[in-house]
Parts: sequence; C-alpha cells; structure tokens
Amino acid sequence: MRRSVTAIVGFALAAVLFVAGGLLLWGSTYTHNMVHNQLAAQKIFFPPQAAFAHPKAGTEITPSMVPSVSQYAGQQLLTGQQAQSYADNFIAVHITEMTGGQTYAQLSAKALANPDDAKLAGQVATVFKGETLRAILLNAFGWWKVAQITYIAALAAFGLGALTLLASLFGLTLRRRPEITQATLPAAGPTATAA
Repeated sequence: MRRSVTAIVGFALAAVLFVAGGLLLWGSTYTHNMVHNQLAAQKIFFPPQAAFAHPKAGTEITPSMVPSVSQYAGQQLLTGQQAQSYADNFIAVHITEMTGGQTYAQLSAKALANPDDAKLAGQVATVFKGETLRAILLNAFGWWKVAQITYIAALAAFGLGALTLLASLFGLTLRRRPEITQATLPAAGPTATAA
C-alpha cells in the first residue's frame, strides 16, 4: 500500500513538472519571439564590413568597436546579443565621445543653467535620444536573457519530470513482484532416498 501511494505521488509530481516545463517553454518562446519581432520592426542595421576597415576615434567606427561590433557588420539587429553590443559598444561609445564622458543628467543641468546655449541644448537632445535607444535595446537584451533562462528551466523541468515518472514506474514494478516469505519456501528436512 505504501509503495502505491509513493507511486501516485510520483506520478502527480511528474505531471506537475511536465506542466511547469510546458509553461516555461511557452514563456521562453513567447519572450524570444516578442523581442525578435520588436527589434526587427525597428530596422536597425550594423554598419557594413567596409566601415570597419579604417577605424578612427571620432568617426562612425572607433578602434574599440572592432572586436565587439564588427562581428555583426552589415547584419540587421534581431537578437538580444546584438542589441547589447549595439547599445554598449556602439551607441555608448559615440555618446561618451560626444560628451567627453558626461552623463545626460550632467549635460541637462548645464543646459538648464545656460538656457541660451543652443549647441549645448542640441547635445542634450541628442544624448537623451541616444540614451533612450540604448535603454530600450538593453531592455530587449534583458528579456532575451530571461527567454534563455526559462528555456533552460523548461528543459530541467522536463528532465526531472521524466526521471520522476521513471522512478514511479520502477516503484510500481517492484510492488508487483511476489514477495518471498517463509510460507512460500519449500519445506526443509531430510528427503527420502529410494533404495
């Protein structure tokens, strides 16, 4: 009786793990597709391979971009990894070069103190747009990572569900084996031999 209760609990746990795995897989697929579709709709492309031939500080392609951004040369930005690279290694580099390392908050404070400085106001507007796009791309990267993590969790749930199911089936097969007791053993004693 105890073995059958354990087997039933095992089957129930396996079912819960399979359902959890299915939900995690659905969540992963949904998030992955949503991020991909939203990025595709933006139609952002990395600079072409030719642009990386002569990197120079102060131009579209700086030397720091070659190892990180050039791997995506000419490609459309569609994945979380690409979004992270574009945000941190392309946009952020241009913003830093343009502002001398000042943040949007620092530039904005200067612009408020100097309302007649049109050049500074233009710089603040450009940095705001760049930082906004950067934040959106990094948000997409974050959700892309969530999709990857939930995919791994789905695989783990399916694996644990399968192991639990197999263990429960194994427990049931043990239950069906006849138990050897004293009553089922042949009687021991002297045997008569024919003369």
